Formats: sequence, C-alpha cells, structure tokens
Amino acid sequence: MKNVHVLDEGRAETVAGIRFAGIGDPQFTPDVRAQVGPMNTTMTLRPSLTGGTKINVSPLGALSLDSHHAPVRLDVNVDQLDPERSQALVDHPERLSGLQDEVARDVEHGTLDLAVRSCTAVVLGATTLGLAVYRRPRRALAAGGLALTLLAASGATAFATWNPKSILEPKFSGLLSSAPSLVGNARNIVTEFDVYQQELARLVTNVTKLYDVTSTLPAYQPDPTTIRVLHVSDIHLNPASWKIIASLVEQYKVNVIVDTGDTMDHGTTAENGFLDPIADLGAPYVWVRGNHDSLATQRYLQRIKNVHVLDEGRAETVAGIRFAGIGDPQFTPDRSTAPGADNAEELAGDQLASSLRDQRAAGTPVDIALVHEPSAARQTDGEVPLVLAGHLHHEGTEVMKHGTRLRIEGSTGGSGLRAVEGKYPDPIEASILYVDRDTHRLQAWDEIKLGGLGLTTAEVSRHLPKENLPGAPQSPSPSPTPSPSPSSPRPSGTLSRTP
Repeated sequence: MKNVHVLDEGRAETVAGIRFAGIGDPQFTPDVRAQVGPMNTTMTLRPSLTGGTKINVSPLGALSLDSHHAPVRLDVNVDQLDPERSQALVDHPERLSGLQDEVARDVEHGTLDLAVRSCTAVVLGATTLGLAVYRRPRRALAAGGLALTLLAASGATAFATWNPKSILEPKFSGLLSSAPSLVGNARNIVTEFDVYQQELARLVTNVTKLYDVTSTLPAYQPDPTTIRVLHVSDIHLNPASWKIIASLVEQYKVNVIVDTGDTMDHGTTAENGFLDPIADLGAPYVWVRGNHDSLATQRYLQRIKNVHVLDEGRAETVAGIRFAGIGDPQFTPDRSTAPGADNAEELAGDQLASSLRDQRAAGTPVDIALVHEPSAARQTDGEVPLVLAGHLHHEGTEVMKHGTRLRIEGSTGGSGLRAVEGKYPDPIEASILYVDRDTHRLQAWDEIKLGGLGLTTAEVSRHLPKENLPGAPQSPSPSPTPSPSPSSPRPSGTLSRTP
C-alpha cells in the first residue's frame, strides 16, 4: 500500500527524519479463542527451544508450566473472566468439584482446534512460499509436506513428553507472585481439596472484582497445619535485605528465620551495627557462621534478642523444630582460598554428623541441620531429613545418596556489593519452607527470586518433594549411616570454593 513501510528481519528505514528498524513476530500459527472454565482465552503456538506452557493473566502477571518438551510453546492469554460463569461458581461452590474436568475438556478442545488450524496455516503458507520461490507445483507441495512433517513431529514430541502434574509446580511472576500464599501450602491443595476449593472460589471472586473495579486480592489467611521457615543466606551487608525479610515474614506468616551465613562481608566490629534490625524482624532468628563472618560477629549476634546462634553441632528447638548447626571453619573476608579448605569443611561436617547421632541416641533427633558450605552438608547424609546451606550464591536442591535432602539457598543480599561486578546484577533469593507440624518433614517450598540492583521483577516457584506428589509412595526416613573408620571414605562434595 502507498506510504506504508514494512520492516522485518531487522531492516532499517528512515521515515520523517527518524531511523526505524524492526522484525516481525515469529509466531507462525493462527490464534484460537476458547472458553476455559470461567475464562475467555486466546491460544497460540510459538516456536520455542524449551517448550512448556505460559498462561498470561493481564494485568496480574503470568505463570509458567513445565508441561512438555518440544520446539513449540503453548501461550494462553486470559482475555477476561466470564462474569456469569464466575458468579455461578461463587454462588454454587459445589460446582468446583467438576471444574477440573471441565477445564481439561475445554483445554483439550481448544488445543485440538488450534492444532488443526496451525497445520492448515503452516502447510498452506509453506506451499504458497514454495510456489513463489521455486515456481514448480511439485516442489511447492514438497515444501508443504515437509512443513507438515516437522509440525507433526513437534506435536508428537509434545504429546510424548506431556506432564499433566506440571500444574502442581507452577512458576509465578508479576502480581501472581503472591498466589502460593493465597491458596495455602501444597500439602493442603493435595490432601484437603475442599479447603482449596473455598480458597479458589474466593480467588475467582476477587479476580473478577479486580477486572471490574480493580479490587485487591483476598487477605492472606495463615494455615495452622504447617510451620513456615524462611531460609535466607549470603546477605553480604545489603541493608535492603532486612526490609525484604520483614516483608516476607509478614506476608507468609513466618514462624522462624534461618540464616546460613555470610551475613557480613569482612566480619569487622565496625560492621556489627548492620545486624541490629534482626531484633525487629518479627520471628526468631537461627544463624550459623559463614566464611565472611568472624567470631566477633558471632559474639555480637549472641547478644541480640531472639537470635539463636548454633555452632560446634549444638542443637536447639525453635518454633517447634529441632535445629543443629556448625559455623564455617574458615574465615576468608578477602575472598582468598585457604590451604586445605576442602578437608576443613569435611571435618566440620563430620563433627556435625557426630552431634546428630548423639542427639538421636539421646531421644532428641534433629529435624533440620544448618551449615554454610554445601561440602560440609554432604557429610550429614543419612543423619538428618533436611540440611540447609548457602555460599554458592545460587539456589539448588538434591536428595543425597542416603536420603537426606540438601537445600542450598541463593544470595538474599543479591551478592552485596559484588552485584555490580558482573554484566547483570545478581537476583535476591530466599525460600519459604513448609514443614509439617506433626512429622516435622518438609512438605513443599516456595523459591522467591527478586530482580537484583535496579530491577523490579519478582518470581515465586512452588515445589513439592516427589514423595508428596499425588499418588507417590511415601519415602522412608533417611537411614542412619555407620560412623566411618579412618580408612573408610565419606561422601564428599566436589564443589569449588567461591568467596
């Protein structure tokens, strides 16, 4: 058309004295409008290296599901909530019992419609393009057939890797980051579905109001069946961390805060005043020393009200949970690597493991062990259900050989001043651990990730231990391992020591 300037593939053009450049949307399939439960949605297939499903709920944010692994991603945009269907669910909560099947049927119907339209569009597009390029019908048909084959292979891969349980472990972003706390912990969602239905009804009600009159989401109701543990680590003198921790304590109704060290950066007495806000965080504070924390730091913390300092394997019950911990045997405020660092960490881990065995023999078994270095944590495998660590500045979780779960926290201080050393600022990370009040076992955890220095993003990911997924057999408790003889090798980590 006259006076229209089409930009694609990065092509640049000067219009009205301004230099423009652009690229077209990579989407290669048509949109499909579908009703999913009480929602009007638009479904789209997009090319992707990782696959999965992304559900956009504007303006609340989005949630991502690891639903499949294929070179296509399913995007579902929630355009609006149907007021009549939403109100019907609120007026008749019993209908929620059939909502799951209804949603499954709606998604299946919408996806099938999308697949048919996508195949048609791709084949016609490839055939037309082939005819324009080659000007031979046979080659054009071959191009269309190849496109159909590739799309069918992608669909078959997505079907083969489909994970219907991915809805149990969504990743939330935007305002939806508060969704896990709104509906309670994962154990209730699985075992107390009637309570979850009521919370879902309240959530639907308020989201409907939000679309209509920008109302707020329902107030958080604490769940009395779980103990909430806030795990933080590697604050590294970032004063913003205290405000974030206080906010999480209030939002999630945290019962106890656990800090696995490197709260300081150099461990000098001049830094001690940085620790004073701990007294006003609103929850007991359990702490073990990191390699950037000095003994002077430890002595100062011992004098602060409501702080419980653990070292040399000492055990203490706080908020109904039995903790034991040991401080990092090294003090390296200048980021140096001391000779024999790995051996020192393993010896500290051995000392903690011995204390754990003594506690169990005395009839006071420890529920959660605390260290700073993950390599020290590995020495406790089989002696405790859960061990928490930090140091690496990135989160991680694994179940070790003898059944102990190792949970490593990222940097709740965004690596402190080191946040500005790299190309991108490090995120601020923390976790909410949901611990059963009766068994003292981990039921679920939320990974919280906030954008680093100068960023305003927020993500919350819900995770369930495999033994807590629906239909999964209950795993046995970690089996105590016999004390090793001097010639017996102990499991040891190969993690490199970073300051």
